[in-house]
Amino acid sequence: MLTAEKKSMWRGQYRMVADGREVAQWDPSWWRSGGDFEVDGHRFTVRSNAWGSRFTMLDQAGNQVAHVQRAGRKNWSVHAGGLVYEFRRTSVWGTQQDLLSAGVKVGSLRRTSTWSGSVEADLPGMPLPIQIFVVGVQIAMWQAQAAAASA
Repeated sequence: MLTAEKKSMWRGQYRMVADGREVAQWDPSWWRSGGDFEVDGHRFTVRSNAWGSRFTMLDQAGNQVAHVQRAGRKNWSVHAGGLVYEFRRTSVWGTQQDLLSAGVKVGSLRRTSTWSGSVEADLPGMPLPIQIFVVGVQIAMWQAQAAAASA
């Protein structure tokens, strides 16, 4: 289980915790959708296209590690390490995303608190950096939706 807790009400940084220990910190990008994080000494950068429908995860050498297609849609996917992870949003108004395998729910990602912005992810079989990427993309999507709603 991976959880993400906002470090402060005023900043967009999140503390990522897996099995009771901090494993990374999500630092959002201030000028475009995405962010940066480091896991076990490896730095990753996450950026989106202009429409926020595709996110790419790059390693410190600039190589693509993973990407998300159709972000923000009911059905979307993560491509990483030759595998495709399929997700489905459970409700138009809800924040839960189900991880599917052959159409069957095997995991989930959800915001546990709208007020604090906390996130809980149960993504079995997915490498930790890819889990953090998925959670970071969802945080970026929720922040973009909140900004659009307030404009």
